[in-house]
Amino acid sequence: MTRRKRKAGKLSLRLGWKDERIPKLIGVLLLFLSIYLFIAFTAYLFTWKEDFDVFHPFSWAHLFNPDIRVANWLGRLGAAISNALFYWGFGLPSYVLVYLLMRLGIRLINVQNLNGHKGLVRNMLFLMVMLSIFLETIAVGAAFPWGGSIGEGLMEWMRSFVGLAGLIAFFVAVSAGVIVWHRNPDFRTMTLSLVLAEFQGWFLGLFGISKPQPSLSNNADGDSSEQVFSVAEENQGENNEVLNPHPESGSNSMDDVPGAPSEPLRPSSPPAPRPSTEGTQLEIEISDPNPPVTPESEKPAIAQENREGALAPYDPTLDLSQYKFPELELLELYDSPDMEIDRESLEANKDHIIATLLNYKIEIVKIKATIGPTITLYEIVPAPGIRISNIKNLEDDIALSLSALGIRIIAPIPGKGTIGIEVPNRKKQTVSLREVINSNRFRNAKMDLPIALGKTISNEVFVADLAKMPHLLIAGATGQGKSVGINTIVMSLLYKQHPSMVKIVMIDPKKVELFPYSKLENHFLACLPQAEESIVTDTTQVVHTLNSLLIEMDQRYNLLKKAHARNIKEYNKKFVNRSLNPEKGHRFLPFIVLLIDEFADLIMTAGKEIELPIGRLAQLSRAVGIHLIIATQRPSVNIITGVIKANFPARIAFKVTAKVDSRTILDMAGADRLIGRGDMLLSFGSELIRLQCAFVDTPEVERVIDFISTQPSYPEPYFLPEYLGEDGEMQRSGFDITDLDEQFQDAARLIVQNQHGSTSMIQRRLKLGYNRAGRIMDQLEALGIVGPTEGSKAREVLVSDDVELEKMLADIMERKRELTRNNNMFGEWDQG
Repeated sequence: MTRRKRKAGKLSLRLGWKDERIPKLIGVLLLFLSIYLFIAFTAYLFTWKEDFDVFHPFSWAHLFNPDIRVANWLGRLGAAISNALFYWGFGLPSYVLVYLLMRLGIRLINVQNLNGHKGLVRNMLFLMVMLSIFLETIAVGAAFPWGGSIGEGLMEWMRSFVGLAGLIAFFVAVSAGVIVWHRNPDFRTMTLSLVLAEFQGWFLGLFGISKPQPSLSNNADGDSSEQVFSVAEENQGENNEVLNPHPESGSNSMDDVPGAPSEPLRPSSPPAPRPSTEGTQLEIEISDPNPPVTPESEKPAIAQENREGALAPYDPTLDLSQYKFPELELLELYDSPDMEIDRESLEANKDHIIATLLNYKIEIVKIKATIGPTITLYEIVPAPGIRISNIKNLEDDIALSLSALGIRIIAPIPGKGTIGIEVPNRKKQTVSLREVINSNRFRNAKMDLPIALGKTISNEVFVADLAKMPHLLIAGATGQGKSVGINTIVMSLLYKQHPSMVKIVMIDPKKVELFPYSKLENHFLACLPQAEESIVTDTTQVVHTLNSLLIEMDQRYNLLKKAHARNIKEYNKKFVNRSLNPEKGHRFLPFIVLLIDEFADLIMTAGKEIELPIGRLAQLSRAVGIHLIIATQRPSVNIITGVIKANFPARIAFKVTAKVDSRTILDMAGADRLIGRGDMLLSFGSELIRLQCAFVDTPEVERVIDFISTQPSYPEPYFLPEYLGEDGEMQRSGFDITDLDEQFQDAARLIVQNQHGSTSMIQRRLKLGYNRAGRIMDQLEALGIVGPTEGSKAREVLVSDDVELEKMLADIMERKRELTRNNNMFGEWDQG
């Protein structure tokens, strides 16, 4: 084999620095190092005389000489490190280094950003230098290296420069300056006890420990600004944009959030918020859905009004201020997050791919593998002059050589100069929802509606924002993970959002998939006022619910128009800042998520009555915070029509049975090559991302639902507007109120005056044909004027007098005109 071919067989395994296990491993190493240094330093306090002569002067030969005996508890290495840091370093203040390593290690184990500890590192280094100089000043001439060589050298220089008195004055001035800088005390009310308290707070602050006592600052907003900075610092993380598996570090502005920022998974109680005319209180107060309870008698007046007499910002979470987010322990951890690498299988697959390509005279320059939970991506760089189409045509041949199912070739990978070959792993890893939700990417997501879908093929957690999609279409064959994916999306919202921020409308024609969520009726669900069940299952109620959402959408657009806002975020921001008057009809608008589990069944039974409202909602509802999630197991063209596809840019495809189904849902092939069990493709515009969906079992879902349902809730569900055509949607006769016969009113008066519901009487008196008279009788039944048919008997007349009838007819005609107006408006928009 030539040198070029041997180079082509080189395989590189890339786990990536963005892998969450890397910072955890570094954190464990730092924790071990801190414990090791603590033991070594402590032993040095008792054994320094015996070990000093061994390592003074230091020699590498002494360190590796087995004949050298030392007294330190950790042997020669512990004695050498302790002597170096104590004698040549900072002396006793070297213990500060132990504390610093411990804090950084704990933060890395929790996969938290180290940017928040820059101040701690700076303070610790400053403290070590100052303490080493101070200890050498008070223990000058001592045999034990209290301040080390660094402290001794700096002390001697400063003492010769400013003298002993100047050195003491220096320490006093530095301590006072640090306290003034960090604590900003009020010297007008200063006492000895307060001075000691301030010094204690400053000293604890150096170690990053919060002091429970209030500050002496006479600035009421001083503490508030420090708390805002602290909250923003703790929540600093990836700014996850939709469909971006590699987000850049950063944080979104809290002002972009409609009413309240996305909550941490399990928020801790923040310090008591203080009002501010700058909007600072909004950022603190709404950032925690579970603030501490204060009795009404103890609440200060400033909590209701600020100094200028203006009302404090509106907090939509106050009605359920005691709401607790679900605990992580309610979910199962199925597989260890640590992935086992089968190097033999990787090498074998690499050799098979190279050999297969060489059989067809295709040479490659480089090949590397990226290992995911269920898929390994082999990226190859072909030699110059090789046509990409030649490699693409070898999809089945490579699958045969690897004896694998579901080989998929990406030629080329967008944004890279490589060709991807996705090969299923022999040992697949289950991605648990607990692992995904506990990830730093989901916990720190600054999104309106974050959904944790699973992991990419590079083993990274993938989080998307439903509000930016803005609608999601899910398709896949039976048993390929579609229902689990729906549960994953709903559970993501439950773990991240307060009930006041999002409402879910659930439509389940199968009646068995979403019924556990009915316990959340008064927390998260939205339904019609007259609905018997919060989960919509009946086709007639589905039509009513969709039309009710259209009314809700129109009402929200009217509110946005009055408030001069372009979208729900701008509107809610104005409402929270009390720029809008509730007495004029303004209200806080939560996000509404419409979830339809089996869309194909609805299309087969209701057809246009379902498709038209869905099309209008998909076109217009994004700006007012209504988002759609539609799932079906039949991605055929008569189910997923052109109107629906045009307004659902984000689509998820689980494994399908035929290539034509993949083209229907994704506009390209690929879904038929998936391996099932949660393996999916997410399409958004021109991007196509392969993911392993997070798995959540039914018992886990029920535990989370029970945890939420046992908490205090709203007195009733979030009611959608009452649908004006509730009685006008005549499902029995197959047409609506706008199709009323021209002689309907004459027939109704005839029936009521004679108190005899007979089709033949209508036919005879009004001189109509039998079919037309029968249609009018069906309309009378649907509108509640006559009862159902009773065989050969005349129908029962349900209206007793002409006065009652005239009121009903006036109401029916008004509803007919309203529906005709709405249909004409929709027709104009559709043509536009």
